[in-house]
Amino acid sequence: MTSLNLRVAIVGAGPAGIYAGNILTNAVRDTGGEVEIDLFDSLPAPYGLIRYGVAPDHPRIKGIVTSLHEMLDAGAIRFLGNVEVGRDIAIDDLQERYDAVILATGAIRDAALDIPGIDLPGSYGAADFVAWFDGHPDVPREWPLEAAEVAVIGNGNVALDVARVLAKHAVDLRSTEVPDNVLAGLEASAVTDVHVFGRRGPLDVKFTPIELRELGEVPGVDIVLADEDFEALELAAGSSNQLKVILRTFQAWRTRGLSGASRRLHLHFWHAPVAVLGDDRVEALRFERTALGADGVVRGTGEMRDIPVQAVYRAVGYFGTPVVDAPFDDARGVIPNIQGRVVDVPGLYATGWIKRGPVGLIGHTKSDAMETIAHLVADASAGVLPPRAIDDDVVGLLDERDVAYTTWDGWLTLDAHERALGSAHQHVRERVKVVARDEQVEISRAASLTLS
Repeated sequence: MTSLNLRVAIVGAGPAGIYAGNILTNAVRDTGGEVEIDLFDSLPAPYGLIRYGVAPDHPRIKGIVTSLHEMLDAGAIRFLGNVEVGRDIAIDDLQERYDAVILATGAIRDAALDIPGIDLPGSYGAADFVAWFDGHPDVPREWPLEAAEVAVIGNGNVALDVARVLAKHAVDLRSTEVPDNVLAGLEASAVTDVHVFGRRGPLDVKFTPIELRELGEVPGVDIVLADEDFEALELAAGSSNQLKVILRTFQAWRTRGLSGASRRLHLHFWHAPVAVLGDDRVEALRFERTALGADGVVRGTGEMRDIPVQAVYRAVGYFGTPVVDAPFDDARGVIPNIQGRVVDVPGLYATGWIKRGPVGLIGHTKSDAMETIAHLVADASAGVLPPRAIDDDVVGLLDERDVAYTTWDGWLTLDAHERALGSAHQHVRERVKVVARDEQVEISRAASLTLS
């Protein structure tokens, strides 16, 4: 294979972007060549979904940060945070200075739920709530938690995270990296009952058996199930070990009864949302009872049920956000591509959720990146990448435009600062997140801006 020497920009410093950078580094070095990679992110800190999209009481998931840290700390990938493509720098600016540009911007918006009343006050997107409790710098510091009865629509990992955080007593989150403003908000929460609704049955949940068991171990919270939702499921579980474990977990909860806990988490199945009811704000949710037909298709039964709630969280999936001046499929919420090559734009690539949609677990982004990088390397080897027009370092352009970019050294300083805040906290915590963007940038830029 021909020795390659490339300069590549990656937009998005979450798992998808970091995996792509690491795989590209190894692939180019395998040819005997060298690669310069700049990793851009609109946020001052790296890790994307891991930092701002995973519940703070999931240390097992957040452990992925260790491997991502090692990839960036190796020095082959240069991190440039607090730089928004389309505002601070354009796609054209990048294409002029790099042999290839990889878009790994993810999917951070809530997918729409098109039912009457969904826009009433008291109705929220799960992604916005997750961003709040994870301390995202671009969401309000306060969240309205005055509702006693809350509904979560969806049966995936995000729905489970939202329901668990809403139902959990704040004292049980003190040891996590939850920001102080979030902890204060949860301590004042009026919630007593959290209702989770799925259109399909108990064996069609999208979360894992481990996550389901964790739900039943939340202190001071009773799990409430309806017997009618579990008819004839033993046979439906078939030979799948995972389904058998899920069914055993549900059955254990059904037999143990209620303890009289101050909060209850209700899991409803076979409920399709029809409308959000209320005059000036959310007052109830209307559902149609569903059932599984002989053909395996879930259909409405015509039976309607109204369940009183004062807040609704829709957790029916994420949707991609367009990248300024890049092609975008408005129907699917992705950048149009063929196995990672962006359609009709030579030298432009996509990976992660913005490439294939918000499906799969975090680990799936690694194999996804391998496909994209394989095509990039093939294009470079074939000599079909557009030639660079400018050889200048992009940092000069950012300085010229007074962009307050952050670096890897800056992240290490911010990381140490947050950990020190956690150690000094009344309740010792792994870290206390700095939430405000300006404060993150100030702390980060107080470090050396060495860009080697």
